[in-house]
Amino acid sequence: MEFLVASSIGLLTTCGTYLLLRGRTFPVVIGLALLSYAVNVFLFAMGRLTINMPPILREGVTEYTDPLPQALVLTAIVISFGMTALIVVLSIRTFLEIGNDHVDGQPVGEPSEAGDKN
Repeated sequence: MEFLVASSIGLLTTCGTYLLLRGRTFPVVIGLALLSYAVNVFLFAMGRLTINMPPILREGVTEYTDPLPQALVLTAIVISFGMTALIVVLSIRTFLEIGNDHVDGQPVGEPSEAGDKN
């Protein structure tokens, strides 16, 4: 099970990084979402969660689950949702102003400042 979780974290990180390096805005947004999922799974897995244990201390309970990883993941989910919504709005605004969705902001067919012939 540990190998499966570690492999899924690595796969999410690899795919997210690959999509972040793409030249259009939609794959960049998806790549950021995948990276945030990878971080959430990593935080959740590092919490060493136990099964059928209460998350709070009560009388007579000797073992309990640490609630901090769950709180961190919940906070990270809310922050990543807000960040994704902001990036989507900014990419739509950029598309409407420039007319394309390239990350470098150059119109299609015009050479960039580095001298590339697109």
